[in-house]
Amino acid sequence: MTFASIIGHDRQKDLLRRALSSDRLSHAYLFEGPSGIGKRLMALALARAVFCQQGTGCGDCAACRKVDHHNHPDLHFVEADGSSIKIEQIRTMQKELSYRPLEAPKKICVIDDAEKLNLAAGNALLKTLEEPTANTLIIMLSAQPDALLITIRSRCQRLPFARIERKRLMEVLCEQLAIDETEAHILTSLANGSFKKALGKDRELYIEGRRDLLKTLTGLTPGSVLPLFNFAEKLAQNKELLPEILEIFQAFYRDLLLYHYGRSENELVNIDLMNKIHRVASEESTSSLLGKLSALDQTRRQLARNVNRQLAVEVLLMRLVA
Repeated sequence: MTFASIIGHDRQKDLLRRALSSDRLSHAYLFEGPSGIGKRLMALALARAVFCQQGTGCGDCAACRKVDHHNHPDLHFVEADGSSIKIEQIRTMQKELSYRPLEAPKKICVIDDAEKLNLAAGNALLKTLEEPTANTLIIMLSAQPDALLITIRSRCQRLPFARIERKRLMEVLCEQLAIDETEAHILTSLANGSFKKALGKDRELYIEGRRDLLKTLTGLTPGSVLPLFNFAEKLAQNKELLPEILEIFQAFYRDLLLYHYGRSENELVNIDLMNKIHRVASEESTSSLLGKLSALDQTRRQLARNVNRQLAVEVLLMRLVA
């Protein structure tokens, strides 16, 4: 992964290139911005450029290939162990960084989802940031930088990343996936500027899975108790994709609301389901749609607090079909 192969983020690439060429890289960076928009790719591109035997991140030398395969001896990763990054992981990282580089001019550590550092781990990391070891570089990635200790944030060079523009993302999806503009529009809208979502496991969910989910949802009625509970159980069991499923529901009810206000079809997400939108919108009022969108927001907040998933989804579906 080179800087040139990363789509967008031109200002960030230019800043890092200039720091490299002048040998003025910071000892620690905080790449902050929404998930799936390229922060990790940028970290790997920076590591490759630092390690490259040609000094360019060429992709052909042994060092570049090792970075690409995540087996370079001077490149280390720290990721959450369960729900958090623990102090033992930071101590292991500190031990690794205390040694001299084996092959490269620096040792680099990438801390993914840095907001998951627990308090003890954060305080341990702070010592390393305050007294950095020579020839080391720490790159933290975070979608929630405000969750990090203020003292950690203040000791890093912060580099904000924004979502990819919708038009540019659509162009890339049409080119790389060989899909039509309708599918690209849907993927772009639901992925919300995230290449990871648009190109990853969520793609099938956003296209085929979305249609099936909305067909089942709109087929429920207040009297269909057993189908409602069966659907809730199925959704609750799909823990990993449940947040994305709720996003699909939210986008659908948002479409209905926009349709109520006479907005253009181009502003909607589910442009391939216009017949369904016409039918369901005729059965809803503005107040009922606002209530359902509120119910979805409330459920997402509840699930973030680790409530009983199935119960939360059952209550949500009852509110959506009322």
